[in-house]
Amino acid sequence: MKLISPTQAVPTHIISGFLGAGKTTLLKHLLSQKPENEVWAVLMNEFGQIGVDQQMLPQTQGYEVKELLGGCLCCSSQLPMQIALSRLLSETKPNRLFIEPTGLGHPAQLLEQLTEPHWQQSIAMRALVTVVDGSRLHDRQSTEQNLYADQLKAAQIIVVSHADRMDFADQQALEILQTEYQAYAQTWLRSGQADIDLEQIDQPYVGTERKIQPLLKIQKTLLAGQTLPEIKQLPYHYVETTQGYSVAGWKLPKRWLFDFYPLLDLLCEQQNWLRIKGIFNTNQGWKTFNFNPQQFNYQSSEEGIDNRIEIIVQDQRDWQHFEDQLFQCQLNADNTDKTTQQI
Repeated sequence: MKLISPTQAVPTHIISGFLGAGKTTLLKHLLSQKPENEVWAVLMNEFGQIGVDQQMLPQTQGYEVKELLGGCLCCSSQLPMQIALSRLLSETKPNRLFIEPTGLGHPAQLLEQLTEPHWQQSIAMRALVTVVDGSRLHDRQSTEQNLYADQLKAAQIIVVSHADRMDFADQQALEILQTEYQAYAQTWLRSGQADIDLEQIDQPYVGTERKIQPLLKIQKTLLAGQTLPEIKQLPYHYVETTQGYSVAGWKLPKRWLFDFYPLLDLLCEQQNWLRIKGIFNTNQGWKTFNFNPQQFNYQSSEEGIDNRIEIIVQDQRDWQHFEDQLFQCQLNADNTDKTTQQI
């Protein structure tokens, strides 16, 4: 598909956030700041088949709003999104573009698509914004969901909506969240009655260094100088580095089964870390692990889409040693060997 580029790359904002966080309210406030001589465009994505959010936005001259219904921009096929976005840019020729993905979406995947080389002449990506409802931060059951965490980690700017309704428990929860995600070097803004100015979020997108590689066990066996295989499926290991922090993680197939107590012992034995989060398929059922230096939390959880773990540190680590120990906690280790040999 040929992309029709505007004469100048269009500043583009992704406004993400969990269901009911206040994305559309923030978007309406941002749109109200449009200069009279400019044309702004909005691409909205709703999970259902009947669009409602579009009707809540200004229907006046100077705005162009398009919707993609069903599924989400980031998880479904990229083709409908690329077609809709290309048409919106070529037909409207906007001075600024806002994209609001569904609250059930993964903005990091959408951001990855929009920072591909073929979009760089068309759009100038700005800092990704994630909206969280400040008045519901005390509900840890919601804030500890994997999707909620994915949206926070993807954000360069986090807007805390309904800040005027936050109670003491919400304030405490916000402080904990800011500590947990300090490795991602984010800007946190508080919004009471949609009082965020465009200039506060109109910052350049800053990418995070990420290296997704085969499992360390496999890398060690590769010959010197041999090209690492392209990662297309699980399992894999990755490292993100920013502002002096490193986030090391593993994504492993859902079918891999772990022995709960040795796994718990392994995580509790780790030293000098800032954060450990994981979800594993164990012989005691699916378990989530949510460790900070003050508290080691683990609990039963719903079935995950895969086994995964992330560890945030400020120093260099022997990740090979940790990976070896992690694999020793498996109950179906034979499957591991067969899977890794196929990468």
